[in-house]
Amino acid sequence: MPEANVILVTGRVFDVLDAPAAVGMTALSRMEQSGLRPGPVAISAGKRAYFFVRTRGAPADENEWWSCHLDCEPEEVAEVSGLRWHCRDSYVLAPPSRHGSSGTARWLREPASFQLPDGVPVLEMLADVFEETGR
Repeated sequence: MPEANVILVTGRVFDVLDAPAAVGMTALSRMEQSGLRPGPVAISAGKRAYFFVRTRGAPADENEWWSCHLDCEPEEVAEVSGLRWHCRDSYVLAPPSRHGSSGTARWLREPASFQLPDGVPVLEMLADVFEETGR
């Protein structure tokens, strides 16, 4: 079906760091300027930036990552409440999915062109932008 949304299950091959689009765009620019190589990046129609990263798997230490269940946040970064890490038990809508009447998601960095990076440096950059911008 050409109009069907694309749902990608996270936590098996890749995870997704999910941030407000403005924060994500600023972080993406800083990553590229600093030499940190982000992997695939999409902007959802719901105005979120999705950073695709290697999965963290299921580490024994639950503080090493958190399962987003769509609305949770880790205790260590509670001040970054707009940031989500989609890992096991979660999913994202990938381009060209539609989000209600908000429009269609699109790729900023196509998956076929970029390798999946480790999520921790990407998370750190996103958290820095959140802290600096007060979002």
